[in-house]
Amino acid sequence: MAVPQALHLSMSPPVQPLLDNIIWHALSGPQAKYSVGTDQVRRYAPGFSPIVGSKDPAQPDLAALAPFCEPGEHFYCGGWTGNAPVGWHIEEESTMFRMIWAAPMPDNDEADDAVQLGPEHAAQALELATLTKPGPFGRRTIELGDYFGYFDGPRLIAMAGERMQAGSLREISGVCTHPDHQGRGLARRLMGKLIRREMRCNETPFLHVMRDNPAHAFYERMGFRDHREIVVRVVAFG
Repeated sequence: MAVPQALHLSMSPPVQPLLDNIIWHALSGPQAKYSVGTDQVRRYAPGFSPIVGSKDPAQPDLAALAPFCEPGEHFYCGGWTGNAPVGWHIEEESTMFRMIWAAPMPDNDEADDAVQLGPEHAAQALELATLTKPGPFGRRTIELGDYFGYFDGPRLIAMAGERMQAGSLREISGVCTHPDHQGRGLARRLMGKLIRREMRCNETPFLHVMRDNPAHAFYERMGFRDHREIVVRVVAFG
């Protein structure tokens, strides 16, 4: 698949190499304790988001990752083309945008009434993510950063949180709203809260969004800009 030319923002040298291969730098760096694998390829540990990162993203050594996987597991793996190794199968292929925040810090926290999610909310977060499909999500994903949400009684109806981290980069992820409660600006408010918190800690927010997701235009309006568009595949082991 031909990938459109990458769109790069002006960044300081330490940031751009991290962002170009952010999955690997997260899994082999600050989030190594949440991952398993080798010094060349790693995945989030079972229970977390099913994502693979490789030191050389153009040639991920999936064969070396096999001992850390169970038959039937599916993973998101980006940045490479070509055939899958023996024992692996390509289930889906598309492209996604990696976007980085390029606007001032939001003036106010419009989600000061949001609830911070903890382990006791893991089942509700997984249920909402399974329904709305914001991206790869596991029952322990909310342990990777701060997550906030809104509830309607006991039901979680909207959430947003943090997933990957490397250097000063912090990913906003798991952004979703129950279909019955869309159009109220809940996701925007939660994202604004996270952006503000991260920038106050001298962190730079970024995110991923699939090419065909209408949220891409919404994120641009908020203040995110495309860093690059990359191939993303769903691969199955066994």
